[in-house]
Amino acid sequence: MFVTVKAKVLSDATGIFTEMPVLLTPAGVLTPLLDYCLARAHDRSLAWMIKLNKSVRLFLEYMECNHGEEEGYVLFRNFAQRLYTGTFEKQSGLDESGLCWRGRSPLGAQNIITQLTDFFRWLGELRPAAATLNPKYVGSVYDQKMDRYAYEYRRNSAFLGHAWESNASNHSSGRLRPRRPLNVEIGDPPAFPEDRFMDLLVDGFKVGGRYDYRNMLITLLLHGAGFRESEPFHLYISDVIRSPEDSRYATVSIHHPTYGAAPEEWVSISGKAKLNRSDYLAARYSCAPRNELLNSKGAGWKGGMHDAPYYKKAYWFSPNFGQLFQTLWERYLEQVAGISRSHPFAFVNIHREPRGEMYCIAQYNKSHAAACRRIGLIVSKSCGTTPHGHRHAYGRRLSEAGINKDLIRRFMHHSSIDSQDIYTRIGMKEALEALTVAADRMYPNLSIDTDF
Repeated sequence: MFVTVKAKVLSDATGIFTEMPVLLTPAGVLTPLLDYCLARAHDRSLAWMIKLNKSVRLFLEYMECNHGEEEGYVLFRNFAQRLYTGTFEKQSGLDESGLCWRGRSPLGAQNIITQLTDFFRWLGELRPAAATLNPKYVGSVYDQKMDRYAYEYRRNSAFLGHAWESNASNHSSGRLRPRRPLNVEIGDPPAFPEDRFMDLLVDGFKVGGRYDYRNMLITLLLHGAGFRESEPFHLYISDVIRSPEDSRYATVSIHHPTYGAAPEEWVSISGKAKLNRSDYLAARYSCAPRNELLNSKGAGWKGGMHDAPYYKKAYWFSPNFGQLFQTLWERYLEQVAGISRSHPFAFVNIHREPRGEMYCIAQYNKSHAAACRRIGLIVSKSCGTTPHGHRHAYGRRLSEAGINKDLIRRFMHHSSIDSQDIYTRIGMKEALEALTVAADRMYPNLSIDTDF
């Protein structure tokens, strides 16, 4: 009945469209949600919009199963409870509603409730003004229902508070709050095992006697420079140069997909102002930045701190990784020199069709997993053998080398110095070793008779 689809949204007469997810109902597009996403498009990612659409879809599905409940607060309160409990009757195992929801974790339910709360707050503030400007406004039946629940939300001050934020006391208290997530001590950071990295690079990415330079380079950017998994997929060929200090080493700068500077040779039509990357992609290739694509070519951009307007520099640790990257980069360029492409991105399809097309994150994940299995590693997040495990390994390596926290923040391109804590946290092995050392210091002559 409700489905999220990819759409190109035209909001004015310029012909410029925004590609984004929209929620379809039996009466058409849910326009309040579309308006909200358009209002937040400048500071929210496509991933956020997809999650929001899913949350609203869940609420609409629950609303359809409980259409007899007219009180907005009661409906939302019960919806929130079912997020935690699920909709299956525990003794019989049956679900009369047909929703077939399993109970969600406290954190998962909290995120859904908070997203809906923010949406209802925005909608509740907007609609009175919209009614004044356009008295004849009549949305679909689902638009009207959403307006009514937003009104109920505003009338009751709030369905819930901002329990997910760091200082909830600064916000007005709501009648309904999500359950507080359980506190759990985070275990060992899922870092890729350092002693197996070169095995992965040399043996894992060798298939049929041939080295996979492309995936070796991407993995080096993650493990040797700590980039996030999606960031190398925004790299242009022109973003890699030989280091001015030592030509044996590569200098890599990954630019912001939209606001990063276009390659040096490109300027505006007037010849005066330089283009940013979004303008450059549109002018030369008629395509959008990869963080704005909803298809398999899409690649996210989390943000963080940039080294300059607007790019992130690779800080190699150890520097030998910078030398290795330069060597592999030259071999990769020789490999793709004869492949035509309709984009400027560095990493492309080499053997699969269409050749020269943008290389996708999903394909890299498959190749990385296969490389891990070739050297006998189990592929799992908990083992650190997914691509993100390399960023954890980079952070732990910096911490164990005694690099101060402010430099680690810079090298990992974090906005906050606290963001690195998850990457440099002491693992279980180190914690147990500290206990052993402390016990030997306090009880040097202690022996326990185990002969019972």
